[in-house]
Amino acid sequence: MPPTPLDPTFDVQFARAQFPEANWLDGWALMENAGGAVVPNQVIRALTRYMTHNQVQPGAPYPAGRAAQEQMDRGHALMAEMIGADPGDVVIGPSTSINVYVLANALRHQWRPGDEIIVSLANHEANASPWKKLTEFKLIIKDWDINRETGSLDQEVLRGLLNGKTRLVALPHVSNITGEVNDVAAITRQVRDVGGPDRPLVCVDGVAYAPHRAVDVAGWDVDFYLFSFYKVFGPHMGLMYGKRAHLLNAKGQGHDFFPETDIQHKLNPAGPQHEMIAALAGISDYIEALAVHHDVQANSFTERARGVFALIQAHEERLSRVFLDGIADLPGLRLWGTRNPAARAPTFSFTINGMISRAVTEHLAGRKLGVSHGHFYAPRLLEATGVTDTEDGVCRASLAHYNTVEDVERLVQALEALI
Repeated sequence: MPPTPLDPTFDVQFARAQFPEANWLDGWALMENAGGAVVPNQVIRALTRYMTHNQVQPGAPYPAGRAAQEQMDRGHALMAEMIGADPGDVVIGPSTSINVYVLANALRHQWRPGDEIIVSLANHEANASPWKKLTEFKLIIKDWDINRETGSLDQEVLRGLLNGKTRLVALPHVSNITGEVNDVAAITRQVRDVGGPDRPLVCVDGVAYAPHRAVDVAGWDVDFYLFSFYKVFGPHMGLMYGKRAHLLNAKGQGHDFFPETDIQHKLNPAGPQHEMIAALAGISDYIEALAVHHDVQANSFTERARGVFALIQAHEERLSRVFLDGIADLPGLRLWGTRNPAARAPTFSFTINGMISRAVTEHLAGRKLGVSHGHFYAPRLLEATGVTDTEDGVCRASLAHYNTVEDVERLVQALEALI
């Protein structure tokens, strides 16, 4: 395969220079970024700065306490600005899984026995199990089925499930198995068309989307949107956005002394993770560094972040094209999701006929390619597409913007050699 030049609009080497050098030593190509991305120096410095100088009670009436609160407020506000939201509409909790669990229990008091929740089979369990557990309260869970060959979602299938009893639709923006980008804005409009006084809500898991493209919660008009910072080059915690009216109507899940108007505490019963929230400012510092280097000019951090993610998307589409073209003629390789690089994130799940997935990933590890296997917390999707051993599951090579074309070519060559 002839070498493919990097997308000229994105300087991947500059991006890699922002991370600890240890990530790139010894010739390893990290390709399990959907399981957790590596963290840039800006985030590490922000975390270290807080823990070194301000590991005290935030908001306490002395300099270190005030500085601690200021750093936390800055991290929270910048992450809200990054997705085009007001800070008051954003709750930062321990993880997406627990955030959805808290949300489901905070909303269920609004619904009656016999009301329906539609849960996509394409979901990661974070946006499935918490809703399915509500059958205990006599709510009806309806599966939004997928294409059994590709794992793709179909809006026409959803149309047949929606009715006057639908209270919420839970779906992924991007499946962490198929990598396909679902049209969240169009799906939200479709759900809105059900109408009535109990118009259904839309809850979107953006964990597999947010590392690759800009998040625009207002533009998509979603009711709830969640993702994990450790997939977006930050610490291990999650963000939950919700429309203000829904967050106020949700029943508090925290301590009794928090009023229902205190959105931040009532929907984060674990309490804020002080140093980790402060470290989130490092994500914005990293994005700003990319913006300056690539001459992305805009008046707000929201717009600069969107400009940077547009460059990231173009680079990742090139990586996807190299991989998809490279495996197109490999016999016995089954790929989940579309082969259109513009319609997917660079997350590729596949199996090879006659081989268990573990053996494939061990072969790739022998060539210093960090690829993993399993069900990746989406066993329902794999079962629906015919995978009988979900523990062995599928192989998954998931790329990020700091991967290079050379990384992808090495992966294709290793698969060619194996097959």
